[in-house]
Amino acid sequence: MTNVSPSTGLARTNLQNVHVDRARSSLKQTLQRYSHQLRMKRRSPETVELQAALKADLDRLSAALDKLNSALFKIAVFGLVSRGKSAIVNGLLGQKLLQTGPLHGVTQYPRSVYWSVAGGQVQVELIDTPGLDEVGGELRAGMAREVAEQADLILFVISEDITRTEYQALKELQTACKPIVIVFNKVDLYPDADQQTIYLKLKDLFARQGERDRPFFTPNDIVLVAAEPSPMEVRVEWADGTVTHEWESPPPQMDALKFKLLDILNQEGKSLLALNALRQAREAEGSIARKTIRLHRAEADDLIWQYTKWKSIAVAANPIAILDLLGGATTDLIMIRSLARLYGLPMTRYEAGKLLKAILFSSGGLLLGELGSGLLLGTGKSAAAVTSVFDSASGVMAYGAAAVAQATLAGYGSYRVGKAAQVYLEQGCTWGPQGADTVIQEIFSQIDRNTVLHRLRQELQF
Repeated sequence: MTNVSPSTGLARTNLQNVHVDRARSSLKQTLQRYSHQLRMKRRSPETVELQAALKADLDRLSAALDKLNSALFKIAVFGLVSRGKSAIVNGLLGQKLLQTGPLHGVTQYPRSVYWSVAGGQVQVELIDTPGLDEVGGELRAGMAREVAEQADLILFVISEDITRTEYQALKELQTACKPIVIVFNKVDLYPDADQQTIYLKLKDLFARQGERDRPFFTPNDIVLVAAEPSPMEVRVEWADGTVTHEWESPPPQMDALKFKLLDILNQEGKSLLALNALRQAREAEGSIARKTIRLHRAEADDLIWQYTKWKSIAVAANPIAILDLLGGATTDLIMIRSLARLYGLPMTRYEAGKLLKAILFSSGGLLLGELGSGLLLGTGKSAAAVTSVFDSASGVMAYGAAAVAQATLAGYGSYRVGKAAQVYLEQGCTWGPQGADTVIQEIFSQIDRNTVLHRLRQELQF
């Protein structure tokens, strides 16, 4: 177990509490933001469909908030059949609560037990799962995905040499983007096993599939245990001189895994809880936004064309160049906020301004180029307007040509902004000060490099 000074430990605890508070505020804001849509009085078929979809997503958000408030940390145990998953859980508990045995498929469905961690900052739920390679694999694969999504940490149990089936199962579990600890069980039967050799074997398997940046863990995330050591024959000499041979079961060798898990729970358990809750909030918000946008797509397209038309007419009619740009930007801001209102996604003027800037700078300079061209055309149009005072025929013709060209550019730019805003709004409101993305980025900016959270940051590409 890592030794830390009392002051360092207190600082880590305080930081974790800050992460939980920030995540809790974010989830509460998200719930409040969308709850009013469940009370909409207009009962069109589209509204009923949206409300049903919203209810399911909001229920997910409520469950994530409840889990965060109860400080319930879930550890899911995965692996193929006969790797000793149930024995691992029993070894952590210190008592045989779950059935184990030599037959395949002893565990037929996920089972949860609570692990009492002395002095722990969180409650721990251990989830034992069926073998990932058993009969009825499609059903079990669905269960595995569901359990992995709810878990805060995954234990992947292996033994003997690593098979391609185990590699595929591990690869699938890594798509959940949760921290993974590899548990090599039955080390009593393989005394030569070591962390570095196991890690290099896994790294080689990933490299052969062209994934040289994986696996997203280090040799230190591999733990060697013997959850249920094989019985050993011992020689017993009795007082009367007789000798017998009996079979004894050695005690489990679980200290390495216990210390590893306690380190994670104490150093970053609450932060992992906060991160998982925020990721669920981000996914729920994205789901809400996508469903809302799909239901209102036709109305949104009409709204974008309407603002495109207004902007083109206004730019063409206005003779002053700088006012063209200011008026055009104002029109785009109003359009973005109108789109957000149509979708029921709240957005302030400040957020709309940030979104407009993001769209302009992410367009590869195309829209910025259009702005520059618009400014040049607007300057020419202003000059033509002045000329028309003195030479009405040529001035009007020059003004008209410049106005049409500038209006076309302005209208196209506005249409591009509207369509880009639609795509951005599909992500929900995760970018605000209390948004899930913002708080996730904040948590990642405050973590140590030697934590599982830091390795998770690399996997999530934050």
